[in-house]
Amino acid sequence: MSALQHVDPEVLALIHGEERRQFDKIRMIASENYVSRAVLEATGSVFTNKYSEGYAGKRYYEGQEYVDVLERLAVDRARALFGAEGANVQPYSGSPANLAVYFAFLKPGETVMGLGLPHGGHLTHGWNVSITGAFFNSVQYGVHPETHRLDYDAIREKAREARPKLLIAGATAYPRVIDFAAFRSIADEVGAVLLVDMAHIAGLVAGGAHPSPVPYADVVSTTTHKTLRGPRGGMLLFKEARAKDVNKAVFPGLQGGPHNHTTAGIAVALKEAATDEFRAYAHQIVANARRLGEELAARGFRLITGGTDNHLLLIDSMSRGVPGRALAQSLNRAGVVTNSNTIPFDPRKPFDPSGVRLGTPAITSRGMKEAEMAVVAGFIDRVAQHVGDEAVLDQVAAEVREFVRAFPAPGLEHLVA
Repeated sequence: MSALQHVDPEVLALIHGEERRQFDKIRMIASENYVSRAVLEATGSVFTNKYSEGYAGKRYYEGQEYVDVLERLAVDRARALFGAEGANVQPYSGSPANLAVYFAFLKPGETVMGLGLPHGGHLTHGWNVSITGAFFNSVQYGVHPETHRLDYDAIREKAREARPKLLIAGATAYPRVIDFAAFRSIADEVGAVLLVDMAHIAGLVAGGAHPSPVPYADVVSTTTHKTLRGPRGGMLLFKEARAKDVNKAVFPGLQGGPHNHTTAGIAVALKEAATDEFRAYAHQIVANARRLGEELAARGFRLITGGTDNHLLLIDSMSRGVPGRALAQSLNRAGVVTNSNTIPFDPRKPFDPSGVRLGTPAITSRGMKEAEMAVVAGFIDRVAQHVGDEAVLDQVAAEVREFVRAFPAPGLEHLVA
């Protein structure tokens, strides 16, 4: 980065600091990961210089001879990887991708039904502080009060009452496999378009470690980062019958020119995700999450739903007598990066909730396996016993730095531990 050193050493110093932070810590935010050096190079390429409003073969600006090939390549790889009839790789991220689906199939004030944010849903599934809750009639379903799992009979009954035009399946803090066939049945019964938001599990789906929603959904939205290990972008997969509505909603309905450098990174990530190595990685994510859950349960942490089927765990930190925010902040001081999170039927406020969400994608990308999950659980347990004790937390942080030296971070191979 010699040019950046010359032009803006202040920003370069921040980049180097962030590199070191990502190398030295155990990163367990479920939506984060490491991308490969190849994805980083593609995302930082000269494709960032080009405007490309429209779609391949039908642009409003000239000079698209390489961009058109690139976008078609990304679309073809997405369709092949997920077995989809159509794909759009232009959404800037997951939230705009979801909003495009609303724009394609709803008018303001019409009814959408999604999983409530406090029960593990996403803001863009119709929560009231989001544009999706402010501009549309939002009906929220939740999880069972005892099992904290999706209750498909209750969801069906609520859908019969609400008659949503758009039914959303998907979550950001739900640790179990979602029954997409059940959602398809409910959508058909009430005449709804079915959107599945698989942003968190896209990499697991690509690697065969989670059932695919593609055969069931009218439209599937996803980010291209998280478990898929691509750049920060979005993508829509859809039935061919929905192609015209979806593509028109993305452009010109919601966006201008796509971010071509991101499309380049997405294309690379999709190629990587089609390999046997990636399939093994996806399955290891789930194996690590299950083992970590077992280790934490043995140390007295209560797991929401009793465990996990995917990449994340939601723990009730109050089972150890510690609010979620206090535990997450102490874990960060100790070199274990997580986020505080509401749990279903949480009696505490969202900014200081009862839970912590943990994810295994990034640590799995570093090569950690089941044996390392016992070590990680030990770090979390020690922090829970010493929340706010800076001397102990600093000692754990030193141990974490030593521990991660044996696990190279993708994209950060140039760092010397």
